[in-house]
Amino acid sequence: MEHILKWISADIIVMLMSMVPIIELRGAIPVGIALGLTPFWSMVLSVIGSTVPVPIILLGLRPVFDYLCRFPGFKKIIDKTTGRAMQKSDSVVKYGFWGLMIFVGIPLPGTGAWTGSLIAVLLDMRLKIALPSIFLGNIIAGTIIYILSYSTFSLFNWF
Repeated sequence: MEHILKWISADIIVMLMSMVPIIELRGAIPVGIALGLTPFWSMVLSVIGSTVPVPIILLGLRPVFDYLCRFPGFKKIIDKTTGRAMQKSDSVVKYGFWGLMIFVGIPLPGTGAWTGSLIAVLLDMRLKIALPSIFLGNIIAGTIIYILSYSTFSLFNWF
C-alpha cells in the first residue's frame, strides 16, 4: 500500500474507493481520515466520488440489462440483482424523491448510491428526479459517516 501511495494521492484513492459498489462513501471516508485527510475533505471527496457513477447508471443500465437479458446466464444474475434491489424499494415507491433520498442517506450496507440508482432505473424514475435525490442522500450519508468517523478517530486520539 505504501508503494501505491507514492504514485497516487490520498485524494484520488478516496474518490476512487467511494465509486466502488458496496464500499462507496461508507468505507472511503474513514480510509481518507486514516490516510491523513481532514474528515471534512474526506467527506467532500467521497460524496463527489460516490455520485460520479450515478448518471452513468441511470442512463446506461436499462439498455445494458435489456441486452444481457437475451442470454440465459446473464438473465438469472440480472433477475436476482433486480429482485434483491426491489425488495428494498418500498419507501422509494411510496415517497418518490424523498423516499429515494432517505434510502440512499441511511448509511447501511445495500442502501447506497449504486442500489438507489438501480432502484430508480427499475422504477423508471426520471433523471431530473433521481439524480438530485441520490446526491442529497449521499450528502446525508456522508455527513453521518463523517460525524461517526470523526468522533471515533477523536476518541482514539484522546487516549
